[in-house]
Amino acid sequence: RLRLSAILVSEPDKLAGGVGFGPRVLMSQQAFRATGLIQPGSLVRWLYRVALTGGPAGAEPDLARVESFVAAAQKAFPDAGWEARTRANISPQFSRNLDRFTQFLTLVGLTALIVGGVGVANAVRGFVERKKPDFATLKSVGATGAYVFTLSLVEVMLVAVVGVALGAALGAAAPWLIVSAFGASIPFPLAPAIYPGEIVKGFLYGLAIALVFALTPLGRAHDVPVSALFRDAVEPDGRRVRARYLIAAAVAGGLLVASLFVFTTDKRLTAIYLVATLAGYALLRLVALGLMAAARRLPHPRHVGLRLAIGNIHRPGALTPAVVISLGLGLALLVSLTLIDGNIRNQLREALPGQTPSFFFVDIQSAQAKAFDDFLRAQAPDARLETVPMMRGRITRVKDERAENVSAKENAAWVLEGDRGITFAEKVPDGSRLAAGEWWPLDYKGPPLVSMEAEIADGLGLRIGDSISVNVLGRTITARIANLRTVNWRSFGINFVLVFSPNTFAGAPHTSLATVTFPRATEPARELRLLAEAARAFPAVTSVRVKDALDAANAIVAQLAVAVRGASGVALIASVLVLAGALAAGQRSRIYDSVVLKTLGATRGRLLGALVMEYALLGAATGLFAVLAGAGAAQAVVTKVMKLDFVWLWPQTLAAAGAALALTIVLGLLGTWRVLGQRPASHLRDL
Repeated sequence: RLRLSAILVSEPDKLAGGVGFGPRVLMSQQAFRATGLIQPGSLVRWLYRVALTGGPAGAEPDLARVESFVAAAQKAFPDAGWEARTRANISPQFSRNLDRFTQFLTLVGLTALIVGGVGVANAVRGFVERKKPDFATLKSVGATGAYVFTLSLVEVMLVAVVGVALGAALGAAAPWLIVSAFGASIPFPLAPAIYPGEIVKGFLYGLAIALVFALTPLGRAHDVPVSALFRDAVEPDGRRVRARYLIAAAVAGGLLVASLFVFTTDKRLTAIYLVATLAGYALLRLVALGLMAAARRLPHPRHVGLRLAIGNIHRPGALTPAVVISLGLGLALLVSLTLIDGNIRNQLREALPGQTPSFFFVDIQSAQAKAFDDFLRAQAPDARLETVPMMRGRITRVKDERAENVSAKENAAWVLEGDRGITFAEKVPDGSRLAAGEWWPLDYKGPPLVSMEAEIADGLGLRIGDSISVNVLGRTITARIANLRTVNWRSFGINFVLVFSPNTFAGAPHTSLATVTFPRATEPARELRLLAEAARAFPAVTSVRVKDALDAANAIVAQLAVAVRGASGVALIASVLVLAGALAAGQRSRIYDSVVLKTLGATRGRLLGALVMEYALLGAATGLFAVLAGAGAAQAVVTKVMKLDFVWLWPQTLAAAGAALALTIVLGLLGTWRVLGQRPASHLRDL
């Protein structure tokens, strides 16, 4: 018996332990040995913690000294099978996932910036339209086009500096706000701090986006004629932007792209993102042009309001491109992330009764294997039992190269980190099928052979006939790859990356791993009863209920989903603001439309109905594109990257399309409500 001495609230270096499916217990080594849990072949991992000293009092040793010590230890004991971790890589898997999440946040932030850039272009275009009389006045007193352009650019960039500074201040304060609001939900301690370098980087990105998207619209200010003072409202100037401003915008865009590659750690992901963003932008533009072309070719309906709505979609100066581009990018991103999250959750919930194991029983000692098997058959006579031998080993060499020096693909790098479960078998395990090579004979007695999962082998650059070395129980075993297998990991059944020929570990101490699969419609109370009886009769055997493990994984996914949705929400909010700005920028032309139609007898109700129909058509088209584009991106990620089955989640997709429709109508009406109240007389005098 053990006496409970204290209850720990937190544990140092908890990240290094990975995901836990039950409470952890700390006890003395004397008490641990007295439990009898340590037996030959038991799954025991020993951790040695070394604190280097010799520097200034209270100061941590520099990282170079730490790495030097690790290198010396590995050189002195090259075949020990150790995994050395320092404060720089306390949990390689966590660090890699954190890097991915950081990269994802960076890409979402860039998406928000690009969407904001579209807003900058819309705002500057509206600014140029409003300032045409001022520009014409300046030209009438001798100002050159270049002077007008420079004056406008300085004004726009000064406003951009103020806006970017406010955004940087809000971003710097965000960690404190997040910790205060969601600190209890974050699975690791988060200490907010100010990072000047990152703030400066964000500041520069914001200014660069503003410059890139402002140059082309401002270029139109160069050629504003003096005649704009008199007849621009009824005879707009249709000259194109000068080549110098298009070239300047292209150069600024090139510098922005170059800075992305300088600051990013994953050049390949950044390149894919940029190509996808440019393709999405071009596709949105094509969708807008296609929508305008389709509206232009539609037969004229008898309903006057619908005829006005369709005409507004394709007329010169229509809001169609601004609405589609402004809302499409952010909404497509949100749809994609929502579907990816939903598919992951669906996969975790898809534990099929009667097929997915109900329990894993780990660390069954060889001496207890027969008794434990009889116990399971007595407690669950109608359940399916599967038992395999299991050992722990760490890959030390891949062919002739040390494991730590192997340049593995991202999907296979985890195999080289820490111990792996390994087994030996006479035949191909259930849930696996041969992809290449041949299985060894039942009575094979030759040199050690190993069967390897095909995708992992490809990620490590291994082929049939290559060798791989594994440290097991302090001994290094070198085996030749005899065949490759494809494994159905989604069955949650027993499967291993490495399966050795039985003669490899003949006579070696090992434990067994067992699964129990209850039939369909089994009551949870029965599962919990088996769990309690197994703990009482075989306290040294570790029991893992699959449902509990999936619930723990689901909780982690839920926490990550909150962060992902929060980040993508920023991009969506930016899209909404940009959409509102685009609609507001088109008020000038709307005012003249309203004035002319009212003069011809149109009522406010009829104009309002036409606007609702116009925005409804635009919102529906944008929502349809966002759903299709976002679902396509989500399907590619789920099937190609995550190797899961993609399932359409109609409630989420329909909600996204409905949100696009509602946002477009509401923001459109808010932006044009004032227009409907304009009196014709004052505007007719200005024509």
